[in-house]
Amino acid sequence: MVKETKPAEKAMAESRPVFAKDNFKFMIVGLVLIVIGFLLMLGGSNGDPNTFKPEEVYSFRRITLAPIVIVLGLLTEIYAIMRKPKA
Repeated sequence: MVKETKPAEKAMAESRPVFAKDNFKFMIVGLVLIVIGFLLMLGGSNGDPNTFKPEEVYSFRRITLAPIVIVLGLLTEIYAIMRKPKA
């Protein structure tokens, strides 16, 4: 006796993953870049709340480098999502 398959089961059997393995690699790279960017922003703690050290808060690392790394990570994520897998 031949078992009839339902249309939903047939569609599931014929479907393929949305993202290829390479896309996931790019997604991981983008996520790592974003995390690195946020880690670059960390720090600047001060034991005395009455003093302010602008050289720590407004450093090149926190104001320029970290946002650039985060934006690169986000662009990498967009590329990973939009990239068509190779046939």
